[in-house]
Amino acid sequence: MRVVKWIAGLFLAGAAVPALAQDVEKGAELYRVHCATCHGIEGGGQGPMAGVLVIQPADLTRLAKSNGGAFPLERVIKRIDGRDPLVSHGSPMPVYGFFFEGKGTAIKTTSGQPIMTSKPIVDLMAYLQTLQAE
Repeated sequence: MRVVKWIAGLFLAGAAVPALAQDVEKGAELYRVHCATCHGIEGGGQGPMAGVLVIQPADLTRLAKSNGGAFPLERVIKRIDGRDPLVSHGSPMPVYGFFFEGKGTAIKTTSGQPIMTSKPIVDLMAYLQTLQAE
């Protein structure tokens, strides 16, 4: 009985969501392959496809700045995995959405609450946070 209470205590304390290793280098590679075409190599929204898009790609270097200095992790995850679709794309964003599908990985948001997403998105988030302007 004591063990059950101890395990329950760990779960309630948040230990059920272990610290997640984020791979910034993997995220950078994912960005180059799946995102740079529209958002540009440096993330400023000036990729080679930007000129043909009706709505211009977001400047990914200013996500934190436009959110009071805090990287909007939950909003960006939901935009990429399709929970918050971007109508201007005409399809789920990104067009490589199948690659980013899955909700088998938990990552803590700025509020401390976990959100389920995929490992590629976790790595991509780690890289996008390195792009943020001062």
